[in-house]
Amino acid sequence: MTAYADRADVVEVRSVGWDDAAAVALRGAMTEEMGARYADRVAGNPDYLPRGMHVEAHTVAYTGVAYAGADLPVGHVALRWLGDDLELKRMFVAPSHRGTGVARALLTAVEEAARALGAPRIILQTGDRQPDAVRLYEREGYVAIPLFAPYERLAGSHCFEKRL
Repeated sequence: MTAYADRADVVEVRSVGWDDAAAVALRGAMTEEMGARYADRVAGNPDYLPRGMHVEAHTVAYTGVAYAGADLPVGHVALRWLGDDLELKRMFVAPSHRGTGVARALLTAVEEAARALGAPRIILQTGDRQPDAVRLYEREGYVAIPLFAPYERLAGSHCFEKRL
């Protein structure tokens, strides 16, 4: 558990299990939002999403849930092993808490976890309909890299890395 202060808000990021109820609920909210953002690309194209996008629990190295106040879960982030790399997955901030420092707190926590696991870098993929995410990653020192599997055939993908 690590607390981060940004502006007037204090956000606590807690390390939890992949199957933690708050983590599952936040991933569900993310799935719903992303489904709406990319609905036209998925509709009528059952092969649009690559198989490797699904996160298998046994590959997860870290899951963090951000809390505002004592009991309000407002963000989620995970790291999974993808070959020898750690990939940032399912980063999500509840719409009610965007712009309050939650995303930065989640990134700080996940980078600390990756360092503790001995990773030299974190890689990630995001989409072209998430310009806010792209701006965040670039602002926080992530640099664009070539598309990596399984995202190389996913239209609109942007891949990044951050050396730790």
